[in-house]
Amino acid sequence: MIPVRGLKGARVAVLGLGRSGLASARALHAGGEQPVCWDDNPDARTRAEDEGFACLDLRKSGAFDDIARLIVSPGIPHLYPNPNPVVAAAMTAGVPVDNDIGLFFQSLATDAWGRFDTAPRVIAVTGSNGKSTTCALIHHIMESVGRDSQLAGNIGRGVLDIDPPGDGGIVVLELSSYQTDLARSLTPDVAVFTNLTPDHLDRHAGMGGYFAAKRRLFAEGGPDRAIIGVDEPEGRFLAGQLAEAPGDDRVIRVSAAGKLSGPGWSVFARKGHLAEWRKGRQVASIDLRDVAGLPGAHNHQNACAAYAAARAVGIAPRVIEDAFHSFAGLPHRSQRIAEAGGVIYVNDSKATNVDSAAKALAAFHNIRRICGGLQKDGGLDAVNAAAGSVRKAYVIGREAAQFALQLDMDSQVCGTMEAAVAAAMKEAEPGDVVLLAPAAASFDQYNSFEARGADFTAQVQARL
Repeated sequence: MIPVRGLKGARVAVLGLGRSGLASARALHAGGEQPVCWDDNPDARTRAEDEGFACLDLRKSGAFDDIARLIVSPGIPHLYPNPNPVVAAAMTAGVPVDNDIGLFFQSLATDAWGRFDTAPRVIAVTGSNGKSTTCALIHHIMESVGRDSQLAGNIGRGVLDIDPPGDGGIVVLELSSYQTDLARSLTPDVAVFTNLTPDHLDRHAGMGGYFAAKRRLFAEGGPDRAIIGVDEPEGRFLAGQLAEAPGDDRVIRVSAAGKLSGPGWSVFARKGHLAEWRKGRQVASIDLRDVAGLPGAHNHQNACAAYAAARAVGIAPRVIEDAFHSFAGLPHRSQRIAEAGGVIYVNDSKATNVDSAAKALAAFHNIRRICGGLQKDGGLDAVNAAAGSVRKAYVIGREAAQFALQLDMDSQVCGTMEAAVAAAMKEAEPGDVVLLAPAAASFDQYNSFEARGADFTAQVQARL
């Protein structure tokens, strides 16, 4: 646990008592603060009270009279589309609003660091797609070279639940826009921006607000190294803002769209090969085509970002290459779950938006695609543009018929995962790939994308 520093003795309110909220309450208590908790769900309040935490209805008048700070869980809106009433009350009362990420960066460094040979370092990753794979790959590289590494944030453990890092320790954080948007303190040593595509637009009042939330990770804390995916205009803009000159190697530009040029530091993937260039010359290369855990161009982008992060903390190229080959990939992200009768079955349930689904489609050929769910804003144009490799789509979800009407491909309305898997497996031929790439959220039928992927896996395995 990371005890909270800088608020000792203060009463701190915690709104939302899921994983991050309860972890915040525990870390506040460990740091000598007095957490007072609230959640609209009475079962969540009971769990907090069972751990000894006081619950206070933060909706009542005067609830913030002696509160020093409000800690808000990431799922709770603080500004758009409308502030949660408790958050609005705190802001009206002049109470600072923060989250567990802000508490983490505020509290991580201790006096013990002065006795370390090498200070711990934090590598924080944000962006629309590829964050989890990039974080897991960085963590895997660190473990492969014997570095003490912990994975936290949206992947692994909650940020305040991790152990205090030791001499030379590495903390790898996956941070969503919900987290970077609100955190009062953001001070990573290395910050990574993977890419930007439309997502969570209602929460950020459009693309400008969404990009601004991501940009805070770089603008607020001033990382020693910034690794920026430059395949979108926003990434190129961000890299230009952070660099003092074209050759400023504090910024490492990353691309999976083609060769990068210039005098600076860059890592790019082209035709399946990763190349590192610095000061106008190539210094390393890796053939990614045979790296089983990183299929497709979108994973090559993840590989470039992870490679750059590892290089930024001094890991040698050949060591990184060895680690790539031992990386098994993550569940629900282009995860090969079975192969039978010449047909491959791939679970990419994490492809919850059109851009991530399009990248999954580009990684395979002869696809029988299972898709659908709770559709996000923006339509399906991007995924339709990548439909050339799709033989047929099998559509699930409560609004499956409406979803199917928007597809520029042969499609069948199935409704349920069971029906979709059965139909796809019946029609699949040797050389085909049955791919779950929904391009939609899961919440119309499942509690999470993990549950959806697990159902796909179970349905396939039951029929093999």
